[in-house]
Amino acid sequence: METFTLDDLRHWRLATTSPIRLGVLGDPVAHSLSPAMQNAALTGVSYGRFQISPNELAQAIQRMRELDFIGINLTAPHKVAAFSLVDEASAFAQQVGAINTIRFAEGKLFGANTDGLGFERGVRESFDVELRTLRVLVLGAGGGAGQAVAAQCAVAGCPAVALANRNPLKAHNLAQRLGKTGILAVPWSDDSLEEALAVSDLIVNATPLGWKPDDPSPLPADLLRPSHFVYDLNYRPTALVAAARDAGARAAGGLTMLLHQGALAFEFWFDQPAPLAAMRAALEL
Repeated sequence: METFTLDDLRHWRLATTSPIRLGVLGDPVAHSLSPAMQNAALTGVSYGRFQISPNELAQAIQRMRELDFIGINLTAPHKVAAFSLVDEASAFAQQVGAINTIRFAEGKLFGANTDGLGFERGVRESFDVELRTLRVLVLGAGGGAGQAVAAQCAVAGCPAVALANRNPLKAHNLAQRLGKTGILAVPWSDDSLEEALAVSDLIVNATPLGWKPDDPSPLPADLLRPSHFVYDLNYRPTALVAAARDAGARAAGGLTMLLHQGALAFEFWFDQPAPLAAMRAALEL
Protein backbone atom coordinates (compact mmCIF):
# COMPACT_ATOMS: atom_id res chain seq x y z
CA MET A 1 0.00 0.00 0.00
CA GLU A 2 1.24 3.49 -0.85
CA THR A 3 2.54 5.74 1.92
CA PHE A 4 1.80 9.45 1.56
CA THR A 5 3.73 12.48 2.82
CA LEU A 6 3.05 16.09 3.77
CA ASP A 7 4.01 17.11 0.25
CA ASP A 8 1.35 14.75 -1.08
CA LEU A 9 -1.20 16.40 1.18
CA ARG A 10 -0.20 19.82 -0.13
CA HIS A 11 -0.94 18.58 -3.67
CA TRP A 12 -3.60 16.10 -2.67
CA ARG A 13 -5.85 16.16 -5.71
CA LEU A 14 -2.80 15.46 -7.85
CA ALA A 15 -1.41 12.82 -5.49
CA THR A 16 -4.44 10.57 -5.45
CA THR A 17 -7.83 10.08 -7.00
CA SER A 18 -8.93 7.49 -4.41
CA PRO A 19 -11.53 8.44 -1.79
CA ILE A 20 -9.09 8.55 1.14
CA ARG A 21 -10.73 10.51 3.93
CA LEU A 22 -9.17 8.81 6.95
CA GLY A 23 -5.65 7.75 7.81
CA VAL A 24 -2.87 7.08 10.29
CA LEU A 25 0.00 9.52 10.89
CA GLY A 26 3.30 8.23 12.24
CA ASP A 27 7.08 8.32 12.01
CA PRO A 28 7.75 5.56 11.06
CA VAL A 29 4.39 4.37 9.73
CA ALA A 30 5.15 1.78 7.02
CA HIS A 31 4.70 -1.06 9.53
CA SER A 32 1.16 -0.02 10.50
CA LEU A 33 -1.61 -2.57 10.02
CA SER A 34 -4.32 0.02 10.67
CA PRO A 35 -5.03 0.62 6.94
CA ALA A 36 -5.76 -3.05 6.31
CA MET A 37 -7.97 -3.26 9.39
CA GLN A 38 -9.90 -0.03 8.82
CA ASN A 39 -10.36 -0.50 5.09
CA ALA A 40 -11.99 -3.86 5.82
CA ALA A 41 -14.58 -1.93 7.84
CA LEU A 42 -15.20 0.95 5.42
CA THR A 43 -17.52 1.44 2.47
CA GLY A 44 -17.45 4.44 0.17
CA VAL A 45 -14.31 5.96 1.67
CA SER A 46 -10.86 4.59 2.41
CA TYR A 47 -8.05 4.91 4.93
CA GLY A 48 -4.44 5.78 4.09
CA ARG A 49 -0.98 5.76 5.62
CA PHE A 50 0.93 9.04 6.13
CA GLN A 51 4.63 9.37 6.92
CA ILE A 52 4.72 12.60 8.95
CA SER A 53 7.68 13.82 11.01
CA PRO A 54 7.15 15.63 14.34
CA ASN A 55 7.83 19.07 12.85
CA GLU A 56 5.21 18.38 10.13
CA LEU A 57 2.40 17.24 12.42
CA ALA A 58 0.51 20.51 12.85
CA GLN A 59 0.70 21.29 9.13
CA ALA A 60 -0.51 17.81 8.18
CA ILE A 61 -3.50 17.92 10.53
CA GLN A 62 -4.46 21.40 9.34
CA ARG A 63 -4.24 20.30 5.71
CA MET A 64 -6.43 17.27 6.42
CA ARG A 65 -9.02 19.55 7.97
CA GLU A 66 -8.95 21.70 4.83
CA LEU A 67 -9.36 18.58 2.67
CA ASP A 68 -12.50 17.57 4.59
CA PHE A 69 -11.05 14.39 6.08
CA ILE A 70 -13.40 12.55 8.43
CA GLY A 71 -10.75 11.59 10.96
CA ILE A 72 -7.27 10.27 11.65
CA ASN A 73 -5.30 8.06 13.98
CA LEU A 74 -1.97 9.02 15.55
CA THR A 75 0.79 6.55 16.25
CA ALA A 76 4.28 7.09 17.68
CA PRO A 77 5.69 9.66 18.16
CA HIS A 78 2.66 11.93 17.72
CA LYS A 79 0.19 11.00 20.49
CA VAL A 80 1.37 13.49 23.11
CA ALA A 81 2.07 16.34 20.67
CA ALA A 82 -1.32 15.99 18.96
CA PHE A 83 -3.13 16.49 22.27
CA SER A 84 -2.32 20.21 22.20
CA LEU A 85 -3.58 20.58 18.62
CA VAL A 86 -7.25 19.64 19.12
CA ASP A 87 -10.08 21.95 20.12
CA GLU A 88 -11.71 19.49 22.48
CA ALA A 89 -10.54 16.24 24.07
CA SER A 90 -12.42 13.46 25.83
CA ALA A 91 -12.21 13.21 29.60
CA PHE A 92 -10.01 10.12 29.38
CA ALA A 93 -7.69 11.78 26.85
CA GLN A 94 -7.31 14.71 29.24
CA GLN A 95 -6.36 12.33 32.04
CA VAL A 96 -3.82 10.61 29.78
CA GLY A 97 -2.43 13.79 28.23
CA ALA A 98 -2.30 12.09 24.82
CA ILE A 99 -4.65 11.21 21.96
CA ASN A 100 -4.60 8.59 19.24
CA THR A 101 -7.76 9.58 17.38
CA ILE A 102 -9.12 12.84 15.92
CA ARG A 103 -12.54 13.51 14.41
CA PHE A 104 -13.01 16.51 12.12
CA ALA A 105 -16.51 17.91 12.56
CA GLU A 106 -18.29 21.26 12.72
CA GLY A 107 -15.04 23.04 11.88
CA LYS A 108 -13.37 21.64 14.99
CA LEU A 109 -10.90 18.93 15.95
CA PHE A 110 -12.21 16.48 18.55
CA GLY A 111 -9.57 14.28 20.20
CA ALA A 112 -10.00 10.93 21.90
CA ASN A 113 -7.80 8.19 23.27
CA THR A 114 -9.00 4.70 22.42
CA ASP A 115 -5.73 3.05 23.45
CA GLY A 116 -6.74 2.63 27.08
CA LEU A 117 -9.99 0.73 26.64
CA GLY A 118 -8.52 -1.01 23.60
CA PHE A 119 -5.71 -2.26 25.84
CA GLU A 120 -8.12 -3.51 28.51
CA ARG A 121 -10.19 -5.40 25.95
CA GLY A 122 -7.02 -6.74 24.33
CA VAL A 123 -5.78 -8.14 27.65
CA ARG A 124 -9.17 -9.74 28.28
CA GLU A 125 -9.21 -11.37 24.86
CA SER A 126 -5.58 -12.55 25.00
CA PHE A 127 -5.58 -13.97 28.53
CA ASP A 128 -9.22 -14.34 29.57
CA VAL A 129 -8.59 -12.25 32.68
CA GLU A 130 -9.98 -8.93 33.87
CA LEU A 131 -7.51 -6.05 34.08
CA ARG A 132 -9.00 -4.87 37.38
CA THR A 133 -7.77 -8.03 39.11
CA LEU A 134 -4.12 -7.64 38.10
CA ARG A 135 -1.06 -5.96 39.60
CA VAL A 136 0.65 -4.30 36.64
CA LEU A 137 4.15 -3.20 35.69
CA VAL A 138 4.23 -0.75 32.75
CA LEU A 139 7.57 -0.45 30.94
CA GLY A 140 7.86 2.77 28.95
CA ALA A 141 5.33 4.79 30.91
CA GLY A 142 6.51 8.10 29.44
CA GLY A 143 5.16 7.72 25.90
CA GLY A 144 1.60 8.17 24.69
CA ALA A 145 0.73 4.46 24.64
CA GLY A 146 2.28 3.83 28.05
CA GLN A 147 0.40 6.78 29.52
CA ALA A 148 -2.88 5.41 28.17
CA VAL A 149 -2.17 1.96 29.61
CA ALA A 150 -1.37 3.41 33.03
CA ALA A 151 -4.48 5.59 33.00
CA GLN A 152 -6.67 2.62 32.06
CA CYS A 153 -5.18 0.60 34.91
CA ALA A 154 -6.17 3.46 37.22
CA VAL A 155 -9.70 3.62 35.77
CA ALA A 156 -10.09 -0.16 36.04
CA GLY A 157 -9.01 -0.11 39.68
CA CYS A 158 -5.97 -2.36 39.47
CA PRO A 159 -4.69 -3.08 43.00
CA ALA A 160 -1.14 -1.94 42.15
CA VAL A 161 0.51 -0.26 39.16
CA ALA A 162 4.27 0.27 38.86
CA LEU A 163 5.48 2.72 36.22
CA ALA A 164 9.02 2.43 34.83
CA ASN A 165 10.59 4.74 32.28
CA ARG A 166 14.14 5.49 31.17
CA ASN A 167 13.37 9.10 32.06
CA PRO A 168 12.25 8.64 35.68
CA LEU A 169 10.73 12.12 35.88
CA LYS A 170 8.14 11.19 33.25
CA ALA A 171 7.06 8.15 35.24
CA HIS A 172 6.95 10.17 38.46
CA ASN A 173 4.87 12.93 36.87
CA LEU A 174 2.42 10.42 35.42
CA ALA A 175 1.97 8.72 38.79
CA GLN A 176 1.33 12.11 40.39
CA ARG A 177 -1.16 13.09 37.69
CA LEU A 178 -3.13 9.86 37.99
CA GLY A 179 -3.23 10.40 41.73
CA LYS A 180 -4.46 6.93 42.72
CA THR A 181 -3.36 4.88 45.70
CA GLY A 182 -1.18 1.99 44.58
CA ILE A 183 0.28 3.74 41.52
CA LEU A 184 3.96 4.53 41.88
CA ALA A 185 7.01 5.18 39.75
CA VAL A 186 9.94 2.78 40.06
CA PRO A 187 13.54 3.32 38.89
CA TRP A 188 14.66 1.57 35.71
CA SER A 189 17.35 -0.64 37.20
CA ASP A 190 17.71 -4.41 37.42
CA ASP A 191 17.22 -4.39 41.20
CA SER A 192 14.12 -2.17 41.12
CA LEU A 193 12.57 -4.04 38.21
CA GLU A 194 13.22 -7.36 39.92
CA GLU A 195 11.40 -6.11 43.00
CA ALA A 196 8.50 -4.82 40.93
CA LEU A 197 8.24 -8.04 38.95
CA ALA A 198 8.08 -10.09 42.14
CA VAL A 199 4.78 -8.39 43.02
CA SER A 200 3.32 -8.00 39.52
CA ASP A 201 0.94 -10.22 37.58
CA LEU A 202 0.93 -8.40 34.23
CA ILE A 203 3.98 -6.92 32.50
CA VAL A 204 3.24 -4.45 29.71
CA ASN A 205 5.91 -3.39 27.23
CA ALA A 206 5.06 0.10 25.97
CA THR A 207 8.64 0.88 24.91
CA PRO A 208 9.69 0.99 21.24
CA LEU A 209 11.89 -2.08 21.82
CA GLY A 210 10.31 -4.65 19.53
CA TRP A 211 9.68 -2.49 16.48
CA LYS A 212 12.77 -3.92 14.83
CA PRO A 213 13.36 -7.68 14.46
CA ASP A 214 16.76 -7.51 16.18
CA ASP A 215 15.63 -5.40 19.15
CA PRO A 216 16.55 -6.89 22.54
CA SER A 217 14.04 -7.53 25.30
CA PRO A 218 13.52 -4.58 27.66
CA LEU A 219 13.80 -7.04 30.58
CA PRO A 220 16.41 -9.64 31.51
CA ALA A 221 14.91 -13.04 30.68
CA ASP A 222 15.80 -14.49 34.08
CA LEU A 223 13.37 -12.10 35.80
CA LEU A 224 10.34 -13.64 34.09
CA ARG A 225 8.27 -16.27 35.86
CA PRO A 226 5.61 -18.80 34.76
CA SER A 227 3.04 -16.88 36.81
CA HIS A 228 3.43 -13.72 34.72
CA PHE A 229 1.20 -12.45 31.96
CA VAL A 230 3.26 -10.49 29.41
CA TYR A 231 1.58 -8.13 26.94
CA ASP A 232 3.78 -6.41 24.36
CA LEU A 233 2.12 -3.45 22.63
CA ASN A 234 4.32 -4.17 19.60
CA TYR A 235 2.26 -6.50 17.48
CA ARG A 236 5.03 -8.29 15.63
CA PRO A 237 7.05 -11.09 17.31
CA THR A 238 9.44 -9.64 19.90
CA ALA A 239 12.30 -10.86 22.06
CA LEU A 240 10.22 -10.17 25.19
CA VAL A 241 7.32 -12.35 24.07
CA ALA A 242 9.74 -15.15 23.11
CA ALA A 243 11.56 -14.91 26.45
CA ALA A 244 8.29 -14.95 28.38
CA ARG A 245 7.08 -18.07 26.62
CA ASP A 246 10.45 -19.74 27.19
CA ALA A 247 10.00 -18.98 30.90
CA GLY A 248 6.57 -20.63 30.88
CA ALA A 249 4.64 -17.36 31.13
CA ARG A 250 1.59 -16.51 29.05
CA ALA A 251 2.50 -13.84 26.51
CA ALA A 252 0.85 -11.96 23.64
CA GLY A 253 1.64 -9.23 21.17
CA GLY A 254 -0.50 -6.16 20.72
CA LEU A 255 -2.75 -7.25 17.84
CA THR A 256 -5.78 -7.58 20.09
CA MET A 257 -5.22 -4.05 21.41
CA LEU A 258 -4.82 -2.80 17.84
CA LEU A 259 -8.13 -4.42 16.93
CA HIS A 260 -10.12 -3.02 19.82
CA GLN A 261 -8.67 0.49 19.78
CA GLY A 262 -9.33 0.58 16.03
CA ALA A 263 -12.94 -0.49 16.52
CA LEU A 264 -13.39 2.23 19.15
CA ALA A 265 -11.88 4.80 16.76
CA PHE A 266 -14.34 3.71 14.04
CA GLU A 267 -17.20 4.23 16.48
CA PHE A 268 -15.85 7.67 17.44
CA TRP A 269 -15.73 8.75 13.78
CA PHE A 270 -19.07 7.32 12.64
CA ASP A 271 -21.20 7.01 15.80
CA GLN A 272 -22.15 3.45 14.95
CA PRO A 273 -20.93 -0.02 15.94
CA ALA A 274 -17.73 -1.17 14.25
CA PRO A 275 -17.80 -4.32 12.07
CA LEU A 276 -15.49 -6.12 14.47
CA ALA A 277 -15.55 -9.46 12.65
CA ALA A 278 -14.35 -7.90 9.38
CA MET A 279 -11.61 -5.96 11.18
CA ARG A 280 -10.52 -9.09 13.04
CA ALA A 281 -10.33 -11.09 9.83
CA ALA A 282 -8.16 -8.42 8.21
CA LEU A 283 -5.64 -8.85 11.04
CA GLU A 284 -5.88 -12.65 10.73
CA LEU A 285 -6.70 -12.97 14.41
